[in-house]
Amino acid sequence: MARIFDVIEYVDEGRQEIVNRIPERGSGDFRIGSQLIVRESQAAVFYRDGKALDTFGPGRHTLTTANIPYVVDLIGKAFSNQTPFKAEVYFVTLRELTDMKWGTPNPITIPDPILGMARVTSFGSYAFQVTDPQLFVTKIVGTQGLYRTRDIESFFRSIILTKMTDLIGEMKKSVIQMAAFVEELAAGVRAKTSEEFAARGVTLTSLYIESIAPTEETSKAIDARASMGAIGDMGAYMQYQAAQALRETAQKPGGGTAATGVELGAGLGLGAAMAQMVTQAVRQPAADANAAPAAPAAPAAPAAPANPTTPAEVQALLDSLDMRLANGELSESVYQRLHDKWEQRLQDLLKTP
Repeated sequence: MARIFDVIEYVDEGRQEIVNRIPERGSGDFRIGSQLIVRESQAAVFYRDGKALDTFGPGRHTLTTANIPYVVDLIGKAFSNQTPFKAEVYFVTLRELTDMKWGTPNPITIPDPILGMARVTSFGSYAFQVTDPQLFVTKIVGTQGLYRTRDIESFFRSIILTKMTDLIGEMKKSVIQMAAFVEELAAGVRAKTSEEFAARGVTLTSLYIESIAPTEETSKAIDARASMGAIGDMGAYMQYQAAQALRETAQKPGGGTAATGVELGAGLGLGAAMAQMVTQAVRQPAADANAAPAAPAAPAAPAAPANPTTPAEVQALLDSLDMRLANGELSESVYQRLHDKWEQRLQDLLKTP
């Protein structure tokens, strides 16, 4: 025979439970005239067949058809209103539940204006309070089928993470810049999440982001961008990545031109433009080695006497003028003027007995 509840109550032993169901499974048999005891910071919601029958606040209540009118339709008047009726009672805590934790179970991928895409992890805390217990039971218990604390907390965390991911995309900030906008991000997530909570009879009283950090792979990408000093220049970043890959390949045993082409082109997927850049980088040393030796420098012009007085000295000075013209030290006009002057001087000396 089913148990008939004459006294209905739930003692919260400080386990931070949000909802407690009586009975734990199935429907309970409650008698008209039973005593319902609701403690401070509690509300009791009678629920049956997808409908909340009534909500009771703190105090001692005697169940009657007056305070649960729907019961009249359930049991009728043929049994003097004494027949037990089937329902469930949900005791909902009205205390503010603080230090509730949220976090990313796995890294989330977000668009990044600098890195293209980034993967981050985040966690924090929040606090909430059930302000409309009947709406809460209808939306969370009735619609979602949740009443265990861990299930409700998981549902709330999913709302927070969804709103945070959407807001990060709207902010269009890089994970590199995110640390400077944690307070703004937390305020935005709190505003967006509050609407979702309120639609379920819950008030979100606070929400904090304690950490938002890139994953190890994203951190390496940030370090690479910072080390080359080209943040925001994707073309330079790709060139840097190609140079790094080329160096690593060259250090491998047998890492020649063929290995470089295969590993960079197929393994790294840098595309035709990147493969061309890498090929040029590989061939450059060979081209330098096979290049023709540079032409020897032109010989310096022989020194001429400052004040030639003999035909031999004048001839040396003329030779010096020819060399200086060939080396580009004299213009044509200056060369011609000096050449004519000393050529005439040479002729004069040769005529002198």
